[in-house]
Amino acid sequence: MKLPRDLNSDVLAKVLSKYDYHLTRQTGSHMRLTTYRNGEHHVTIPKSKPLRIGTLNAILNDVSEHLRIPKDEILHRS
Repeated sequence: MKLPRDLNSDVLAKVLSKYDYHLTRQTGSHMRLTTYRNGEHHVTIPKSKPLRIGTLNAILNDVSEHLRIPKDEILHRS
């Protein structure tokens, strides 16, 4: 799966909201999203436009591992 090169933090937060992630804190240039689906889980996203590929990949890996769904399904659900 090829990751989008132009995805920013606000769009990613909106995509993750479909998996019950919501903004719990914003400190400086980082947002912290939390979900209680499958237990409590936190993800920190830097407020940058666009997100770096490695950062996006790490966030998607973390979310997919917690939710037990394939990584490509997360972005295709948007």
